[in-house]
Amino acid sequence: MAKQLKVLVIDDDPSIRDYLESLATRQGYDVVTAGSGEDGLKAVEKSVPDIVTLDVVLPGIDGIETLVALKKRVPDVPVVMLSGHGQAATIVEAMRQGASDFLRKPFEVEELDLAFQKALETNALKEEVEQLRGRVRAESNMLGLFGDNPKMMAVREIIEQVADTDITVLIRGESGTGKELVARSLYQLSSRRDRPFVKVNCAALPSELLESELFGFEKGAFTGALKRKLGRFEYADNGTIFLDEISEMAPGLQAKLLQVLQDGEFSRLGGEADIHVDTRILAATNRNLEEAVRDGSFREDLYYRLNVVTVQLPALRERMDSVPLLVDHFLQMYCEQYEKPLKPVTPETMRAMERYHWPGNVRELENMMKRMVVLGNEQVVLQEISTRAVEDDSPMGAGAGDVANVLGPDLSEEMGFDLKAISKRASQFAEKRVIERVLNQTRWNRKEAAERLQISYKALLYKMKENGLSQGR
Repeated sequence: MAKQLKVLVIDDDPSIRDYLESLATRQGYDVVTAGSGEDGLKAVEKSVPDIVTLDVVLPGIDGIETLVALKKRVPDVPVVMLSGHGQAATIVEAMRQGASDFLRKPFEVEELDLAFQKALETNALKEEVEQLRGRVRAESNMLGLFGDNPKMMAVREIIEQVADTDITVLIRGESGTGKELVARSLYQLSSRRDRPFVKVNCAALPSELLESELFGFEKGAFTGALKRKLGRFEYADNGTIFLDEISEMAPGLQAKLLQVLQDGEFSRLGGEADIHVDTRILAATNRNLEEAVRDGSFREDLYYRLNVVTVQLPALRERMDSVPLLVDHFLQMYCEQYEKPLKPVTPETMRAMERYHWPGNVRELENMMKRMVVLGNEQVVLQEISTRAVEDDSPMGAGAGDVANVLGPDLSEEMGFDLKAISKRASQFAEKRVIERVLNQTRWNRKEAAERLQISYKALLYKMKENGLSQGR
């Protein structure tokens, strides 16, 4: 059933208000009336109309002032101005301030009907154009992300095939490869793009807090639960929820998520009634879920529920032909954001970027471009790439020429060679470099870093403290 459109009539003459109300009601509109500009603005605060008729001559603030105030509060609502005088200057000013049409009193029923149709059609056209622009922007962002690399073209093909469905999608890839951008592309290209997009980082909160964040809680569910709180799934009803780092979710919480995937239902913490939601689920992980299933840290039934369609993102080093496109994309984006002049990257810097292996993937490239734009200096990027390249090529994370600086006075002929001290210092330095690199690759996710380094979580925390890596993180 089509929605009944609402008309707000603002006119100080009761007979005109009644006449307009009668006409608009016969045309199928729901009508609200106001006798002054002030009352009309109050009516808009209570309920936004689909169209407004506004008399030019009003007590208190006049029609033009009311029009200006309306356009500030509800800029997309069309306003048809009415006047018994119709001076050219008034008409010009009304149109300049955003009126969609201007009718002289008295007017025929057909004139009012036509003015309404024109105003609503123009507004609908504007909305359609904006939606198309949004779709074009989304597709342009995808082009900037994917380029012509065969692996990324395959990713794009999957996205285009499943975007406008309700299928659950699992996005896989190393940290920084652009998994969230893929999720947002799936959302922007879907029929749910006008509904909420809710992101939840499953690694950012302990299990108990994550459960209340996802599913909400009732008043009194636990100490400190002073009032009911809605969960992210409720906020994402009829929209899309993106569960980043899904592999970090505790097994007990995985069972509750499985229920949502199977039945679209869950209960709040401390609640008895089931809540039904219509939410599309997108999930992302940088871990090997098959190994997690084998070692029991991830439920096998949830794995199969999530793994309906998989998007596997290659690391940036596997698609180096995307680097120039990404450089141009981020350069333009941050120049606009920080209002800096757009200067193309020099061939020297581009060659250095194309030779670099990008351990931090697209995120590292983006951050590097942001620094370059903000500082207005390419040399910062060149030095950073050169330093990291030397570190990565060296067994200890430093160039051979820097070994003496790293090891200090123990490598001094005048003081004698203390081989044990040198070995210890070199070992500590190499250990610090490796831990720091792994932490950067995992975005300082300590649990994942410990797994990659094959040490316990507590051992990692101790080594971070010992090496001064826990400060400011």
